[in-house]
Formats: sequence, C-alpha cells, structure tokens
Amino acid sequence: MSQPNLILLFNHSITTSQAADARQHLGISAIINPPPDIQSVWAQVPPDIDDIAKYLIPVFAWLAKTAEKGDYILIQGEFGATRLAVNEAFRLGTIPIYSTTKREAVEEHLADGKVAVHHLFSHVRFRHYEI
Repeated sequence: MSQPNLILLFNHSITTSQAADARQHLGISAIINPPPDIQSVWAQVPPDIDDIAKYLIPVFAWLAKTAEKGDYILIQGEFGATRLAVNEAFRLGTIPIYSTTKREAVEEHLADGKVAVHHLFSHVRFRHYEI
C-alpha cells in the first residue's frame, strides 16, 4: 500500500508545524490543496441558505475525484459544512481529522495604561473525527 495523502479542506494555509506533524505521525506522502474555486466554495458558505448539502456538491465531487481510500482529510470550517464533509470522508473510505491547538495569551502594556491581549495559537496534534 502506498503512503496516504493529506487533503486540505479548511479555511487557511497549513502551518509548517502541521505539515511536519502530518509527515512524521501520519506518514503522508503529499499535501493536496483544493483548487481556488473549490476553496472559495468551502470558505464562504452562505449563512442564509437552507440546503448547504446542495451548495457543497462541487466540494464533494472534487473530493471523490481526488481522494483515495486511506487518505487523510483535514476538515475544519463552518460547522454544518464540516459535519457534512466528515460524513462524506467516511463514505469515501478516507480518514477525517482536525488539528488541535494550544492557545496562549500574551499581554502588551500600552503607553496609555491599557493592556492589549494577543492570543497565539500553536498546533499540538491531529485528532480523528469519530462516527
């Protein structure tokens, strides 16, 4: 069996630490980004439509054409779309995962006496979605 790929279905670029973790712990051979038109559909699920399954047909058609059984699919995004994508990933025989992160708050004391709080997120590990 060949090494699996990691297919991205989320709203930002994969980080260096995520890519390294995927190679080391998942044994992936390649990271596959969706084409711009599919990425646009995934990233901009309209909040005012009833049937997002119909809206996501191009995304799932692309997944069916791209993914092979045993590939990992990193799925994060709009909640309803994510749920549907996880179901589709299981249907295709792929492994849906998501990235867990650690959040750290950093305080910046400003000259005017105010305190600005910045949140830094760092990748910890991938976790499998469960049925």
